[in-house]
Amino acid sequence: MANPSPSSSSLLNLPLRLPNGSVLRNRLAKSSMSETLGTYDNHATPRLVELYRRWAASGLGLLLTGNVMIDRRALGEPGNVVIEDESDMLVLKQWARAATEQGAALWVQLNHPGKQSPKGLNASNLSPSAIPFREDMAAFFETPREATVAEIRDIIQRFGRSAAICKRAGFSGVQIHGAHGYLISQFLSPHHNHRSDEWGGSPENRRRFLMAVYAEIRREVGTDFPVGIKLNSADFQRGGFTEEESMATIQALVEAGIDLIEISGGTYEAPAMSGAFQKPGKASTAAREAYFLEFAEKVRKRIQVPLMVTGGFRTADGMNAALRSGSLDVVGLARLLAIDPDAPAALLQGRDSAQRVRPITTGIKPVDRMGIMEVLWYTRQLKRIAGGGNPRPSESGLMAFLKSLMDSSWGKYRTKRMRA
Repeated sequence: MANPSPSSSSLLNLPLRLPNGSVLRNRLAKSSMSETLGTYDNHATPRLVELYRRWAASGLGLLLTGNVMIDRRALGEPGNVVIEDESDMLVLKQWARAATEQGAALWVQLNHPGKQSPKGLNASNLSPSAIPFREDMAAFFETPREATVAEIRDIIQRFGRSAAICKRAGFSGVQIHGAHGYLISQFLSPHHNHRSDEWGGSPENRRRFLMAVYAEIRREVGTDFPVGIKLNSADFQRGGFTEEESMATIQALVEAGIDLIEISGGTYEAPAMSGAFQKPGKASTAAREAYFLEFAEKVRKRIQVPLMVTGGFRTADGMNAALRSGSLDVVGLARLLAIDPDAPAALLQGRDSAQRVRPITTGIKPVDRMGIMEVLWYTRQLKRIAGGGNPRPSESGLMAFLKSLMDSSWGKYRTKRMRA
């Protein structure tokens, strides 16, 4: 792994060699955001091609897709793309080329929502255990049923099959979504996983599902194809996944051959990934911008693996300072790219974007406490860019929420009709 030189003027521009030998052209990455630009029967569309072509043209080294599901029976939102067979191979190849032909790497983020799916979207939702959401979220998310061992094994195989299709389509790699309260995160967390069989109980058993998913993907794609993971530093929930368990999980993944670890945190119930639950701390800490940089520093002291940190970065100086510290190797951006898709071009030249990420609120407290609000607002901006337009950074959070509710209701109706 090539570490940045402290004397470099713009460390963002340095290439990075991953453990498997593949090279990212620079240290700036687009982190995953849910686009919901698939059809209501979950096929990829040309709008995804246009969206990623614009982002790749900005100079990014790595782009990570939004949630791509591995099973049409388990959707996170209406309009999710599902890759479980090769029926969309033509569009998938176009999507991959939109970035790779411009020199950027494009990885598909593979996910299963588990219980973190809107009520009524799927016929049923499963999770390691039948643990409900907190009371004020019960109107939005139903209590899941406990997954059977046969279902667990089927999901593991689906992750591998989807990864293999991504490789054949020409994508540069895949990322396992192991964060933000989705199924893998649920298995890792003692708050969500109360199982007493081989898939639960001890931290080692709760890691078993993730490690089996990784092993199956690696078996399908081989050692020359990059496989990364997005992992919580912690869940920020009482009785949830802790930093100590995250560190042990990272160690196990490194020993298994993971190529890149993106550090994040939180769930829909505790949305730390959007800046919530971040302690004020010292001014010097706040000046470093990134939410999860302190945990990355702890990881780097113990483990040498390429690290990506996403969340909180605002300025070119802050990004370069983080790289200069040696605590991370890749700077992840997400929300900024939804309101300024051309921001990387400026950042790579040492200039800041004219836009600033702001908290998105509706004034409805139960809604504002959920990470889903941020997802809905930013998804609307992505759809504008994918349509050839520009985002609206000043759009009202309340209006976006109300319009998204209507769109979601229609989307759930159309999805059910497609399945009938």
